[in-house]
Amino acid sequence: MSNKRHKGDGTVWRRGGVWWIQYRNRGKRVREPGGFDGLGARTKTEAEEKLRQRLAEIRLDCYTGPAAERITVADLLESYLADLKTRGKHSVRSVRSRCKNHLLPAFGHVRAVDLTTSALRSFAEDRSDYGLAPASVNRCLQDLRAAFNLARKEERLTRVPHFPLFREDNTRQGFFERSEHEAMKAELPDPYRDTAEFAYLTGWRRGEIEPLAWSDVDRDPGTVSLRTSKNGDPRIFPLRDADGELTELGELIEQRWKARTFKTKDGPAVSAFVFHVAGRRVWDGDDVWRKARAAAKLPGRVFHDYRRTTVRDLVRAGVPESIAMSITGHKTGAVFQRYNITSPADMQEAVLKLAAYRSARPSTPKVVSLVGHSLDTKLKTRKKGGP
Repeated sequence: MSNKRHKGDGTVWRRGGVWWIQYRNRGKRVREPGGFDGLGARTKTEAEEKLRQRLAEIRLDCYTGPAAERITVADLLESYLADLKTRGKHSVRSVRSRCKNHLLPAFGHVRAVDLTTSALRSFAEDRSDYGLAPASVNRCLQDLRAAFNLARKEERLTRVPHFPLFREDNTRQGFFERSEHEAMKAELPDPYRDTAEFAYLTGWRRGEIEPLAWSDVDRDPGTVSLRTSKNGDPRIFPLRDADGELTELGELIEQRWKARTFKTKDGPAVSAFVFHVAGRRVWDGDDVWRKARAAAKLPGRVFHDYRRTTVRDLVRAGVPESIAMSITGHKTGAVFQRYNITSPADMQEAVLKLAAYRSARPSTPKVVSLVGHSLDTKLKTRKKGGP
């Protein structure tokens, strides 16, 4: 049997005591060490086996290549964070935290091509045993999956492993009644009290309210706009009614306008933010919220419950869904309806309406006999001389 290689079969050669391989992929020449460990092979047989594997990958369109094999999970996560930052995503901070605390310690040193579904499943189980909630574990895995998908779109990888996710059953059902909202406001300090009021009136997200600047408020026509929202669509909320009178939100904005001035060592200054503490936008209000929640005896309430409250009240007020979604900034009807929470009072009202409907119906409805009707018709026909 001839050992002569044909065109396209690639070559192997020895250099510096180790074996290398050479082949072509999409017309480009590729040279790499002939060992399966990424180093030069010690024997010609190993190099030839590595060459046959590469040629088979090219034929089956599953070629990875030496460049992709050098990419680590840490490289993918770094590129993903840079992409989020470039696109101006608000999730950069939370993704970076999950990478630092969970993903990098577990997978940072692993080559991306070596990551398997089994390793991901073990990671999920370990983190769950560590005390991480299923939703938190899923967010970590989804971040990592997004990093892999980005690398595949950029043609840095050809394969993305399957990412197993936990089942989540943590849909929140919280909302505020008016009395509960007033109790929370009474315990919150300024300006957190006003952020809660703004959330109750608009249903906007906390991440949209806290950075709200005066450049987003047009007090002359009487509107507050949100040019950069989570879904990227601008939103406008009126501050005056049809008669030109200030609404509750309008009165709140006027109150914040009077509070925009703060003191500095060089004299008075004006804050660029609607809700500020000494000129800086409000931030890290979790401790403030927890203390107020405990004082108001409302355990389990979170700031995002205001958003669910607004959605529920808009629907109860009869506002068309399309208009309500434009107010709250929901992109899809499915998410909007998930926030449209049914309360025990709603159920009670529905039962009373059902009882009233049924009591209004006659108890003994008139029964029409089709058999008798058919017989009477035949008799009348015969009297008239019919067959």
